[in-house]
Amino acid sequence: MELKTSASIADRAVWDRLKREIIEAAPSLGIDDIGFASADPFLSLKSVLLDRRAKGYESGFEEPDIDKRVYPELTLEQPASLISIAVAYPSKMDHPPKSEPGQRRGILARSAWGEDYHLVLRRAMAKLEEFIKERVPDARIESMVDTGVLVDRAVAERAGVGFKGKNCAIISPKWGSWIFLGDMITNIPFPPDSPVTEDCGECTKCIDACPTGALVGPGVLNAQRCISFLTQTKGFLEEEFMVKIGNRLYGCDTCQVVCPKNKGRSWNHRPELQPDPEIVKPLLLPILDLSNREFKERFGSSAAAWRGKKPIQRNALIALGNFKDRDSVPKIVDVMLTDPRPELRGTAAWALSRIGGQEALEGVRRALASEKDEEVVRRLKTAEEKLAIAEDQENNQTR
Repeated sequence: MELKTSASIADRAVWDRLKREIIEAAPSLGIDDIGFASADPFLSLKSVLLDRRAKGYESGFEEPDIDKRVYPELTLEQPASLISIAVAYPSKMDHPPKSEPGQRRGILARSAWGEDYHLVLRRAMAKLEEFIKERVPDARIESMVDTGVLVDRAVAERAGVGFKGKNCAIISPKWGSWIFLGDMITNIPFPPDSPVTEDCGECTKCIDACPTGALVGPGVLNAQRCISFLTQTKGFLEEEFMVKIGNRLYGCDTCQVVCPKNKGRSWNHRPELQPDPEIVKPLLLPILDLSNREFKERFGSSAAAWRGKKPIQRNALIALGNFKDRDSVPKIVDVMLTDPRPELRGTAAWALSRIGGQEALEGVRRALASEKDEEVVRRLKTAEEKLAIAEDQENNQTR
């Protein structure tokens, strides 16, 4: 098929037929939903992105060049269409293991269940690209997943895959928000789809439920306060956030779990995205002993592994502290005394201050006698003060 960028009426019929063929083939290519949109610049998005940057709401994981996020032609010369694909993933786990005293467990967000979704989407888009080029050999296509230059949610919204919810997720009328998104830019002038007219109405459940108030308004996220972002950072976290993280090791699903549009929706038709309960709800204490090789063997196929083991191990210490399980104190003390990474030693001190008890206090005092890192010393002193106060109160109550 010869590609003509200036399509006549007859050409439009050709592209419309190809579009229908793609939609019909999509499930066999690993795609659950697909939409087509114009490649016009996202002009209204530019002011939103600039405002987010000015307010310090960005995560830092985004494409830094805002113009590249707004103008598709900066990625592909003379683009004619955008394609948005969606792959649905499960929200429920069969027979999840229980978290018990001495056997406490963390949890990975649903986006990290099963195989890394980047790989799943790239396979699907590679198949779609091959399907298109078999029919239009001179088609030009640029594909991207998650870390691409375009705002995948803006593309999906324009392409009619779903609407932007107040939780900032794209919500599909069919699939809810349990979908992964991928984008394509092409020089094929596909007939565009219409945006979804549904919206959240008066519902604010996601905003009300956000643990840290990261959803500062409908469809406005301060990523610097978002637990999903915080669990992926490296370094120290402040107590305000550590308390709110709970037992999350990677990501946060709260704003999607409470969404009425997701009620009763879980998608189990893709085996590669099904969770292994022992991986997505793992025992916390063994995580602290994982070598790099063991971490890759255990979590390497998950999207949660992309930042390495340090954030996961730090978050495991936070979770143990939030469980206040005294059976974990000896191991946490060992981390605090011997781990070479300041972030883990300081987080261990905080965890002990949450758990309490004489053994925790003695461990903190031992660490203070040898610790050299200024930030860790500060956190140790804070932990010692809290533990000493709690110990005095406990002693007074037993007199």
